Order: sequence, then C-alpha cells, then structure tokens
Amino acid sequence: MSDFTFSALSPDTILAALEQCGIFPQSGLLALNSYENRVYQFVSDEQQRFVVKFYRPQRWTDEQILEEHQFSQELADAEIPIIAPCIHNGQSLHYAEQYRFALFPSAGGRQFELDNLDHLEWMGRFIGRMHKVAGSKAFAHRPTLTTESYLTRPRQTLENSELLPDGLKTAFFTILDQVIALTEEQYHPTSAIRLHGDCHAGNILWRDGPTFVDMDDCRMGPAVQDLWMMLSGDRPQQMLQLETMLDAYEEFCDFDNRELALIEPLRAMRMIHYMAWLSDRWQDPAFPRAFPWFGELKYWEQQVLALKEQFSALHEPPLSLTPQY
Repeated sequence: MSDFTFSALSPDTILAALEQCGIFPQSGLLALNSYENRVYQFVSDEQQRFVVKFYRPQRWTDEQILEEHQFSQELADAEIPIIAPCIHNGQSLHYAEQYRFALFPSAGGRQFELDNLDHLEWMGRFIGRMHKVAGSKAFAHRPTLTTESYLTRPRQTLENSELLPDGLKTAFFTILDQVIALTEEQYHPTSAIRLHGDCHAGNILWRDGPTFVDMDDCRMGPAVQDLWMMLSGDRPQQMLQLETMLDAYEEFCDFDNRELALIEPLRAMRMIHYMAWLSDRWQDPAFPRAFPWFGELKYWEQQVLALKEQFSALHEPPLSLTPQY
C-alpha cells in the first residue's frame, strides 16, 4: 500500500535534505500552518531566512510540481509579487529518501483585510496582472477544475467514509445529491486559464501590498475562481467588493461577465471537496489533531444545514455588476 503520509519524515531527514543543497540551518525548524504538505521556516548559517516545503507523497507527479514552479517563476519574472522557489544546483525540485521538497525565501507580512476596499482594489489589479500572464499558455500537466474532481469523486469518498454518522446519512446524502445535481447543471465555464486555484486570505501576505506564498493548488479553470473567495458579507457588500475588484482587474485583463454565474457553483464545489479532503486525509495523524470536530455529530448536522443554504443560494440570481451608462 502506498504511503501518502509523512511518517518517515524525521528531523534528521529534513536536515540531511537541506545539507545536500548546501543549506545549514542555524535556528530550529519552525513548523508552519500547513496540513497537505509539511512546511518549516528556519534561518541558515549565513543568516538567510528560508522556508522548506516537503510535498505530500503520491499527490503530484514531478512534472506537475515543476509546472507549479515554472508558473511561479514566470509570474515573478513579470514582476508580480509572488514567492518563487529557490534554485540550487540548477534545480528547484529536490529529493530526500521518498520525499520531494523545495526551498523558498521566507517572506513576512500580515493577512490582508477582506472588508477593506482599498486592499480588494489592489488584489483586483494583482490578480488581473497574474491572469494576463496566465492566459498566455496552458498547463500541460496540472489538473483542471471540473465537477468530476470536485463533486463526483468527493461524493464517492464521503459515501465510503466511516466518519459520517449512520443516523445522518439519509439526510446528508439527500441534500448533497440535490446540490451536486444543480451545481452540475450550472457549472459550464466557457474558457479556462492557469489559476492560483486556492486564492483565499490565508495564502496572501500583506506588506506594502499583497504577496502570494503558495501555488500548490494551481490548475486550469475559469478566471472567477481566483476572485470569488475574496468576497464576504451580505449580497450588497459582495456586489460592491466584486465591482471594486473587477474595475481594477480589467485595467490589465479582460473579464467575461458570464463567469459571475459560476460563483455559487464554485462555492458548492469547494464545500463538498473540502469535506472529502478531510475524510481522505484522516489517517494522517495531523488531521485528527487539527480538526477534532470533523468526526462529531454536530459537525455533520451543521453540514446538512450549510448544504441546504447553498442549495438555496444556487437558486438565487448570480451577482451582477452595476450597469454603466
């Protein structure tokens, strides 16, 4: 059976991996908030601050990881503020026993403010610049955001999960299947570009402007995927935020307003994919420690309610922009 975990990733393995790149930590290894991979921050003997990321075994192929690195470097070369991997011995991807890893310069900053229109305007320009570069070619190896990968396969995972309480299965799968059916009916993107893919506040540092620090989920998909997670609050607030971002976005890149109809389907896809992701990773000891509520009855009761609310949201008219006269 393949090992998808980090059970053999010891401190000695990490230090030996770094030393083979000519990097010698002077400080301890500070574990950063990451569950899919293992990420550590440290200071080298030359007083340089680094972050090392060990990729989860079996998740990505070498070609997919290298495509992530190449995309990051392409954006950095276009002077878009993003943390691209370091190159050592002519390579960005390195190997240590059964693990693959990459080194990045450490970047400080604070989380940007979702309810700050000035920040959102800046993010709109930033994402517009990113998509201008992203639209120049397609990924050859990275996946595409599809209902198969975000609805069909996650549903199978949830159906096989032992974490879902038996007494809730009928109610849960009844509303889940209704949400899936309506989402599949509505999710029909007309184009796909290279995306950050997981563009939320946790993946953005703010220091004199925004910086992206994680491209681990980059993939092909509709442009609106990199915008909708910036929205918060009630419908009028979201419409104002959206208009603020898109005005700035279109300074650099055209936006197809038809994609606004994809926001609620994408939200539904993320909800379902997230539940399945937690279930799929439950054998990794880090997950029960970080998400102890996932196996509790109360969590699944809340998900039934959340799915019902999302089913209602899917029936609402899409967000729209104020007409310009």
